[in-house]
Amino acid sequence: MGPDLIVLVMAACLAGSALGTFTGLVPGIHVNTLASIMLVSYPAISSFITSFADPSYVPVIVSACIMSASVVHSFVDFVPAVFIGAPDPDEVLTILPGHRLLMQGRGMRAVRAAAVGSAVGAASAVLLAIPVQYLMLHGLAEKLDLLTVSVLLFTLSAVILKERGLRNKAWAAALVFMSGALGLICMDLPIPSAGIAGDGTLLFPLLTGLFGMPALLSSLKNTSIPRQIDEGVPPVDHIPGIKGVLMGSIAGWYPGITATAGASLSSIFMPEDKPEKFIAVVASIGTVTSIFSLVTLSVSGSGRTGTVLVIRDIIGDGVSGSCSPEFLLLLLCTAVASFLGYHIMIAAGRLMSNMTDRIDTVLLNKIVIIFIILLVLLLTGPFGLLILIISVFVGMIPLDAEIGRIPLAGCLMFPVLVHGLFGPF
Repeated sequence: MGPDLIVLVMAACLAGSALGTFTGLVPGIHVNTLASIMLVSYPAISSFITSFADPSYVPVIVSACIMSASVVHSFVDFVPAVFIGAPDPDEVLTILPGHRLLMQGRGMRAVRAAAVGSAVGAASAVLLAIPVQYLMLHGLAEKLDLLTVSVLLFTLSAVILKERGLRNKAWAAALVFMSGALGLICMDLPIPSAGIAGDGTLLFPLLTGLFGMPALLSSLKNTSIPRQIDEGVPPVDHIPGIKGVLMGSIAGWYPGITATAGASLSSIFMPEDKPEKFIAVVASIGTVTSIFSLVTLSVSGSGRTGTVLVIRDIIGDGVSGSCSPEFLLLLLCTAVASFLGYHIMIAAGRLMSNMTDRIDTVLLNKIVIIFIILLVLLLTGPFGLLILIISVFVGMIPLDAEIGRIPLAGCLMFPVLVHGLFGPF
């Protein structure tokens, strides 16, 4: 592992950070899509890199670019979740508290809370990566795998029982099954999802319909977005971020126990009394999941995220084993990308904040709703639009029933539970 390789990996890290900023800020363009494009384009990328570098360096350089993009994306994707209302899977539970702060003129407070949570999560995950890898390689992994279905059952049960009163528990159960059924339909049925721009993922209209559009539609009653004030200081300390590390370590290992599932458990067993603290916890979980998925790859050879699956296809067994050079280089990239992601996130939040408070909220929300509909059509076609419409109806139920939105996270957990109990369809 010479200095020339380290320099090239750092250059790839900067390029990946720029790409992760783009995918994080543009709704519907997930970093998994970027990783898939890079995998398809790998022969051309390899040819370019080998024109100035050792051919044996190519897999780790490309993987460093993808890993950096994934980490920066985990920071930046919170910004459109607050200011636009189009969430990624890791940010769906932040829509309501983030929008609440936005309508109080404190949108940047939400962004800064998320930035702190992600930074604490990233720093902790990088420091814990090697010890956790050691434990996993020495027997812990097999023990955890036996608990997958039990953890999913426990999480979904806790989400339902958290609600107060029999009526609310019944609604929560219904929402888990309704959203879970939609998740199964999107993940398992051969529904065409090709739009004009290519073959997209139905998770985008599903999650946007369940979590994003209801917030936008409910905000149409507002006459204007208040002037946004940036206090310029972090609104939370490190404690919520550390809580996110605990849940993110679980989400980084178990299939289907996504950052959303971790946030659901956190809200039940470690509730936060302020929206800023809850946002910090969720942001930390998302970033920890992104980083710990690299540890999972090195231990089991399997990926828990789309980006890590692509890295596995590119780098093969190079990252496997205890503290391989490739693993250490990618871990270094996550540290650098985390530092960049924090500052990029703050800058992007300021830019969107300055743009948002100059526009009438009704006009802004109408534009965003039209934009999301067009984006769904562009990326997923007419069937994606149908999924969006159905998801919006389901997503409006918590507002009408006056219960929390956490049961809607069943759209991601319920399908994995069904597969674990009955196998793939």
